[in-house]
Amino acid sequence: MKNWRNENPMPKIDKEAFVKRVYEIVNEMKIPLIDDRVYNKCVIAKGRCSVEILFKYDGDESVIKGFLGLADYYHTVVVRKQYSFVIPHSAILFELTV
Repeated sequence: MKNWRNENPMPKIDKEAFVKRVYEIVNEMKIPLIDDRVYNKCVIAKGRCSVEILFKYDGDESVIKGFLGLADYYHTVVVRKQYSFVIPHSAILFELTV
């Protein structure tokens, strides 16, 4: 019996290339980004949010652009935490991961 999950495996995503591409698009869109070069400690209290929306990058650049479009729309910042990016807005938390 074949396992349907192994028939079309997800392509391996290069995390460093993902982060580099997010930085490039952030610069193009002129969206403020806060990363570990700027902050000393960053704690994201996910439990205080009413809604958490997770974006999963699968190699399609439109996912990155759509995610960053939310930061532009809400006039807020993007926070980098390791290999994920977070947009905090009111009681909503948008997160982009690999």
